[in-house]
Amino acid sequence: MREARVTITDGSPLQWQALKWAMSQPSPTGTFVASLTNNGIMYPNDPFPNRLFVGAKRVISFSEASQETTITTADSTRRSAGSDVFEALYEAHRQQASFLVGYFSYDLKNQLEKLNSRHPNRLGFPDAYFVEPAWVIDIGQINGSLQEITVRGEGDARAVMAAILAFRTPASEVFRSDEPAAPAIQCRVTPEAYLNTVRQIQQLIRDGDVYELNYCIEFFLEKARLDPLRTYQALTERSPMPFSSFLRLDNRYVLGASPERFLKKTGSRILSQPIKGTIRRGQTTDEDAELRSQLFQSEKERAENLMIVDLVRNDLARSAETGSVRVDELFGIYGFRQVYQMISTVSATLRNDVSWADSIRNAFPMGSMTGAPKIRAMERIDQLEASRRGVYSGAIGYITPDGDFDFNVVIRSLLYDAEQRYASFSVGSAITYDADPDQEWAECLLKASAIREVLEQTALAG
Repeated sequence: MREARVTITDGSPLQWQALKWAMSQPSPTGTFVASLTNNGIMYPNDPFPNRLFVGAKRVISFSEASQETTITTADSTRRSAGSDVFEALYEAHRQQASFLVGYFSYDLKNQLEKLNSRHPNRLGFPDAYFVEPAWVIDIGQINGSLQEITVRGEGDARAVMAAILAFRTPASEVFRSDEPAAPAIQCRVTPEAYLNTVRQIQQLIRDGDVYELNYCIEFFLEKARLDPLRTYQALTERSPMPFSSFLRLDNRYVLGASPERFLKKTGSRILSQPIKGTIRRGQTTDEDAELRSQLFQSEKERAENLMIVDLVRNDLARSAETGSVRVDELFGIYGFRQVYQMISTVSATLRNDVSWADSIRNAFPMGSMTGAPKIRAMERIDQLEASRRGVYSGAIGYITPDGDFDFNVVIRSLLYDAEQRYASFSVGSAITYDADPDQEWAECLLKASAIREVLEQTALAG
């Protein structure tokens, strides 16, 4: 793999310039771009790198409809790789050690357990999609206005570097302020139906069916025209997060502002950082400190967090050396622009007989998005929720040539099908026996506020 590196001193928004350049690059296997960014936010055990993946030398994709994993190469050769996408990914990486970037959708649960999804796949995303990129581009902030850009790939890295630095956005489609706004954002669940479902979940908890359940609702926009890059830029400005992501799969997009890590592997160490516990930021310094303290001391939020920590400990134990699972931090409170979150960290040492792919399999999907016990919670989720989750509450991330990886949890994220002109985002909260249904509804609206406001500013009628 060839490499070119240069230091830039003019303070220009190089990350956005590189992403705009990437969006203009065609590929024989379809247009693919993935951008991961930390927005300069510090995070325990480090956030995502500022890394851009462009082009597709290999595509590894799984569809539940066909029950088949397919591998497509740059010359359009297509072959079946069986029905186990985790095994297919591992074998593809073993045969050609390289970066792989992409996502696992929540509905892969159906391949891991005897589960199903009764709702339609309205957005049409594959259930898993990974790419060996043609180019890997890292952009680092050294200090002040000093930035370093590194381009890696098999071709002429210096030419790619020069193209990025010289790129100027073409005067293509212009979104005018006098164009009609998009139709109103809708919720697939009415407030009354939401409150009734929460009460139903609480009855299941009293009956001993589940202990906690993460209940999610979908907001959607039909006949909407978005400029995905402009919308993503507005979202990151409104809600900068340490695990932000932008994915383009031809006409389908994921615009993500996730604060949560699913799973990270460095050498033999794996770690997960579940989030359970949310409160808004204050309007004043005193109010902000009071709200932070309120979240930290909340018995309800601690109980929710602790239940998921126990679930994650069990998930990691399936892959860990005996006695190596530990809770590195419990009930940590971290501030983001809109909210405070309660975050815990669980780590373990990976057994020698467990592959990196199986360590993901054994922990997927993230326990903070299911509830406990995990399998029964997922069964109830499909019965009670009004939409298929798809990519939402799955995981986006990358695997290195050495077999290390880092994946977020797909929350606070907008999914968009440009062909159908359909946009969707979901939010949820953990329901416990003592949850206040009205407060849970308010928490969902708080979590939805950033994407909702961005859509109201950027979406136009289709």
